[in-house]
Amino acid sequence: MCKVGVVGSVCSRPMSDPTSAPPFRILPALVPQNEHFWTGGSEGELRFLRCRACGWWLHPAGPICPSCLSKDLAVAAVSGRGTVHAFTVNWQPWIPGFDPPYVIAIVELPEQDGLRVTTNIVGCEPDLVETGMPVAVEFEHNGDVWLPLFHPEVAP
Repeated sequence: MCKVGVVGSVCSRPMSDPTSAPPFRILPALVPQNEHFWTGGSEGELRFLRCRACGWWLHPAGPICPSCLSKDLAVAAVSGRGTVHAFTVNWQPWIPGFDPPYVIAIVELPEQDGLRVTTNIVGCEPDLVETGMPVAVEFEHNGDVWLPLFHPEVAP
């Protein structure tokens, strides 16, 4: 399990440290179709579209449910917990100001098989991240968006 709060790389920065400036990131364009996802963090919620007819979660967002073809979709929040499905550690300095190493991960959410989000794992050293590791969402406020990042879930 990761050691929470170890300072160093982007991945190992303390969880939700309001005193540290967020690293440089290329931010998504906010459009009506994705605004719920990128701004839900302002209220501490990870939000996706959900079909009102069959309950299917849609990510990425789309105009119709891929399960039942209904257009009756609504924004809904998930638990914010998940498990690391897959990950890689980036060692290349692709973006100036976003220094490696950092973890790029696919986190699977328990609300639905296959409901996954690509993200970064923060709050631990990159070499301690494991497939199957329980994680929880936190949000990094940057401009008009709240980026959903995940940190190791600490047992209560």
